[in-house]
Amino acid sequence: MRQRFIFLLTILLSSGGIQLKADDVVFKVSAPEAVAMGEQFRLTYQINAEATELRAPDMSDFEVLMGPSTATSRNVQISGSSTTSVFSLTFTYILMPKSEGTFNLPPATIKVKNSTYTSNALVIKVLPPNAKTPDGQSQSGISAGNITGEDLFVRMIVSNRNIYEQESLLVTFKLYVAAEGLNVVNISNLKYPEFEGFFVNDIDIGQSQWKLENYNGRNYNTAVMKQSILFPQHAGKITIGSGRFEAVVRIRTQRRARSFFDDVFAYQDFNKELASQPVTIDVKPLPSGKPASFSGAVGNYTMKTSISSNHIKANEAVTVKVTLSGTGNIKVVKNPEVVFPNDFDIYDPKVDSKITTTTGGTSGTKTIEYMAIPRYGGDFEIPAVKFSYFDLQSGTYKTLSSETFNLQVDKEEGRVGETSPAVSNFSNRQNLNLLGEDIRYIKLSNVHFVQNRDIFFGSITYVLSYVVIAFLFILFFIIYRKQVKENANIALVRTKKASKTAVRRLKAAEKLLKEHRKEAFYEEITRAVWGYLSDKLNIPLADLTRENVETELFKYGVEESLSKEYMDILNACEFARYAPSQVSDAMDQLFKQTGDAISKMENTIKK
Repeated sequence: MRQRFIFLLTILLSSGGIQLKADDVVFKVSAPEAVAMGEQFRLTYQINAEATELRAPDMSDFEVLMGPSTATSRNVQISGSSTTSVFSLTFTYILMPKSEGTFNLPPATIKVKNSTYTSNALVIKVLPPNAKTPDGQSQSGISAGNITGEDLFVRMIVSNRNIYEQESLLVTFKLYVAAEGLNVVNISNLKYPEFEGFFVNDIDIGQSQWKLENYNGRNYNTAVMKQSILFPQHAGKITIGSGRFEAVVRIRTQRRARSFFDDVFAYQDFNKELASQPVTIDVKPLPSGKPASFSGAVGNYTMKTSISSNHIKANEAVTVKVTLSGTGNIKVVKNPEVVFPNDFDIYDPKVDSKITTTTGGTSGTKTIEYMAIPRYGGDFEIPAVKFSYFDLQSGTYKTLSSETFNLQVDKEEGRVGETSPAVSNFSNRQNLNLLGEDIRYIKLSNVHFVQNRDIFFGSITYVLSYVVIAFLFILFFIIYRKQVKENANIALVRTKKASKTAVRRLKAAEKLLKEHRKEAFYEEITRAVWGYLSDKLNIPLADLTRENVETELFKYGVEESLSKEYMDILNACEFARYAPSQVSDAMDQLFKQTGDAISKMENTIKK
């Protein structure tokens, strides 16, 4: 034994010695967040260094049954050539509450050498005890085969049942298990409702922790199973259906002991089906008087804008950056419109989103970069960027506006055979090549002149050319006036461009499909379908619902099967985005189905 100790000590010394983490002292306290009246609990102070003079806070709200009892531990961790010693010193109190309520436990202090360290504070909630019968026994009456809906159940808790359209709503599924002799071993076959009519952002809750909670006068061990932030997509009463689950429950039963050393308790497992109650949400429509720049944003937002340069050359790229920040339905908010001059080549914006979803709602930033290339020199003006949203606190619409950007574009001093760097990055233009046969030299010898006896002026060909030119001018004028009249009809322009806009969005969805970005793919398909229907039916996207879409399609003579096909696509997108997994074949099939449905609609509704 002595030789082994010497050998281990030699290894530790040869590996560089023991490194104590003396510079990183951590002093903390832990206890249950909630306890029942009349029950004992542990209050533990822990520090990772040798310490003295623990000064605990006032514990007059609790009865100190024991403590502080002291315990130390030391673990040696060897990693490569370094050796680390982890030291732990704990002080434990056994307490019992004197009364019900919520109690604040101030920080404690302790000394490490000549330094004083302070722990964190605690809040301990003391719950009332379970009701007792006159003989002192619990009224729960839990026994084998006698588990009631009050002993074990799942609640669907909603933060608000009366909200505006696109306002966030927190939904929590919580498991309640009676605290007396009942344990849940396993939960399986979790089937949550589909949240039809809502846009869903799930919250990462990590590993669920059991907490004691008093509900309807009884104490339960509770665990959060799922939390989501919902955004209603239309006004009216929307019902969230039931969730269904299967639980394996373990019950402690009493048996007759055969000897003094036998355990007088045994355990039995039972299967139990659980279901949460459906909840109806009353969704109010947004007030009238929506600004022109409003596109469905609800919450609280700020906007910052910038331009890459105010002075560039022709054929160089200019970028306008718009950053939206805030809390609300930022994930589905439409990009603000940036209007560039007519002579600019405009490219699809680049969007970068950093969004976080917590129990407080969905918040983050969305940065949109709009790029354009001017082809000619001159002084141009990019109008102010406007973004409107509905402020929930004041109940009014608010509009954010940027400054007007003045852009000076110099003429490009281009050289033959070259293009500017910006153009070479964004187009496929070929360089101009000069060939020898492009130049024709004047012949100075063997010149033979031919006399032209035909006179073109006054001939029939001359007169006909004037007639043809006049006819083409009149035809062009008629077509131009018709085009101007059609362009003045904004609704007609939107309807005609509906297919092109949808095709552009489907191309973006196809790119996401190839990159296997499932969530972004289904979001883009949803935008493509809703955007196409909004443009085709000339209904603002914020006012678009499944009901009025079906009504309008019926008015246009669209077959019920085609209308149902569009609803099936939207349902598939909502379900697939939040399904645990989705194979690529289903995504391919949905992409093809969406393209076919838009083609059928174009052949049905012709304007």
